Amino acid sequence: MIALLRAADRIAAPWKNGGGVTREVALSPPNASMDDFDWRISIAEVRTAGPFSQFDGVDRTLTILQGRLLLRLDDRSVELSQDSTPFVFAGDVACDGTPVDGPVTDLNVMVRRGRFTARTERLTGDSQRTISTTSVLVACGPAVIRCGGETVSLQRFDATRFAAPDAHFFTLKGKAVLIEIA
Repeated sequence: MIALLRAADRIAAPWKNGGGVTREVALSPPNASMDDFDWRISIAEVRTAGPFSQFDGVDRTLTILQGRLLLRLDDRSVELSQDSTPFVFAGDVACDGTPVDGPVTDLNVMVRRGRFTARTERLTGDSQRTISTTSVLVACGPAVIRCGGETVSLQRFDATRFAAPDAHFFTLKGKAVLIEIA
């Protein structure tokens, strides 16, 4: 019932604009390109200041997993850290990121506007949840998840995927980010 997505199995790929590297966690439909995905979840490394890739018709949610990032958009600037609430912004708006005091690792969720939505939430300690949408859970450190009689140990940045339409009840020990796609 639990689809395990190990961090060690991910392949680094250049950003769409060539300014950094990303590792894909989950994608729909499978084998979609950067131009025709329905939704995409990835973990990126930001080592130097520069523009984010633009994605027309895409809504993005950025969650900092490590470090601090100053994000500048057309109408505002915000500093994000691993304690910040996930930050939602339009993927077709110009955006620049500057790491503050060292490299940044971020979790990036992108969905096609008008077709899909994403809800991203940090979970800490002991958590229990029932989910009924396609969902991905990304561990922020060592964690244990129990679901449907299965127990899985996760290492940092490992993930699990739950597919809709089945409802899933799970318990989590550790820190993770839960992404629900609808």
